[in-house]
Amino acid sequence: MGVMKIVVALNAKVRSLAVLMAMLCTMSVAVAQEHDAVSHAAHEKLGLATNVVFDANGRLWRVSSADEHVIVQYSDDKGRRFSAPVKVNAEPENIAADGDNRPKIALASNGAVYVSYTVHLPQPYAGHIRLSRSIDGGRNFSAPITVNDDRAAISHRFESFLLDAQGKVHVVWIDKRDQAAAGKQYAGAALYYATSTDATHVTSNRKLVDHGCECCRIAMALDTDGVPVIVWRHIFGKSARDHALQRLDDRSTLIRVAEDDWEIDACPHHGPTLAVASDGTYHVAWFTNSAKRQGLFYARSTDRATFDAPMPFGDLQAQPGHPALWVRGQNIYLAWKEFDGTRSAVRLMRSTDGGRRWSATQTIATAQSGNDYPLLVADGKTVYVSWNAQREGYRLIPLDEKVASR
Repeated sequence: MGVMKIVVALNAKVRSLAVLMAMLCTMSVAVAQEHDAVSHAAHEKLGLATNVVFDANGRLWRVSSADEHVIVQYSDDKGRRFSAPVKVNAEPENIAADGDNRPKIALASNGAVYVSYTVHLPQPYAGHIRLSRSIDGGRNFSAPITVNDDRAAISHRFESFLLDAQGKVHVVWIDKRDQAAAGKQYAGAALYYATSTDATHVTSNRKLVDHGCECCRIAMALDTDGVPVIVWRHIFGKSARDHALQRLDDRSTLIRVAEDDWEIDACPHHGPTLAVASDGTYHVAWFTNSAKRQGLFYARSTDRATFDAPMPFGDLQAQPGHPALWVRGQNIYLAWKEFDGTRSAVRLMRSTDGGRRWSATQTIATAQSGNDYPLLVADGKTVYVSWNAQREGYRLIPLDEKVASR
């Protein structure tokens, strides 16, 4: 009987322990679910407009905005879960974060995280360009500085920036200081340029060109010799808003990408995209709605001076727009967005011979809610479409698998 009592007592303790473990597991699941719910709720507050980049270790960095703050997060599982949001600007600001004007992110080889953005001013269409840096892995950011040295309450907006191999920051933006001085006879806005090595000081602003379009994004990439190259919508003649390219060195001249001759006395809010291949070929895609041609077009330049005849792509009946390019060697990905009246879709074409021939168009993803423009990003092994939608959420879609399955 003594032995039986001991066995019964031990069984009771085992059952009690099992109950306790089950309770602890239930509590852990509840806490995890609560954490996921809080994280999901926090992510839901973020704006649709995002920018992303991979670091050398495969970590995905994302910049967006929420409640008058620029927000930086990272993901170690290809965008399924993101870290807690970190505010770039400690003080609330009216952040520009939609369409062609949104916060941007770039990573230095030493691990520093750089962010640029435009802040709206109370005056119509007025803004300032901000720049900030984190040197502790994105945990804290320096106080944002204003890049434009003209501080008038006018348009300094639609910035684009990148880092070169030496870690120098190059920033280009649309600036109306010259129009303010010249008056109504000045068409469009100038493009200005500045550099920084630490996001605490910038060089004196340098004017690149007069008469750029006022509200289209500027595409920017590094040439094979490390010189930044930009493509933007320019005003040719009286009001032809076509695209131009220029290298940001002292010897460069403006190159017209294509003579679309889109005569329009307004800004289309539809900027171009640019990629530079390792052999120095420039790849450009853009939107136009001229009498000569309508829709999306692609062209390339192998001599830094002239472009091939524009190649149309996309379904003109589905409002194609906002293309993105990615290139490595002879492999090129070209993505864009279409809308059939019911749902939006990301479409894709691929070239494996440097843009001479292209695959059939594929549908990569669809959304029936409000959504952002598609982006292309790579982690060194795989190319992805980055796409954000209100109901469907953020998606990072590997393209190699999609292309292989067609």
